[in-house]
Amino acid sequence: MSQITTHVLDTSRGLPAAGIDIELFEKTTEGWQSLTQGTTNQDGRVSIFLADEVILNAGTYRMHFATKSYLKQHCDKVFYPYVDVVFELAGDGAHYHIPLLLSPFGYSTYRGS
Repeated sequence: MSQITTHVLDTSRGLPAAGIDIELFEKTTEGWQSLTQGTTNQDGRVSIFLADEVILNAGTYRMHFATKSYLKQHCDKVFYPYVDVVFELAGDGAHYHIPLLLSPFGYSTYRGS
């Protein structure tokens, strides 16, 4: 399994959020470096985000969820055109699940397992 996984759920519709582009960045001394990207499937997940053998270093990372086009498709208004979730990894190779619970006027996230 990939060290980083994600899942986007549309809490206003009670359904997984398909078609959201997600990009993972690592913070470096030069700024944010893109590592990988993907688009959520019908289950609201990115099937292959990082190769199973990739172990990320300790540091600060950011997941960028491009929510605007999804929200425009399903809602009248867009308040959050994107959501950035910044988190720190210990560098121990542990699995990190970063879900996003999304609605037109709010969002929530947590570290899942």
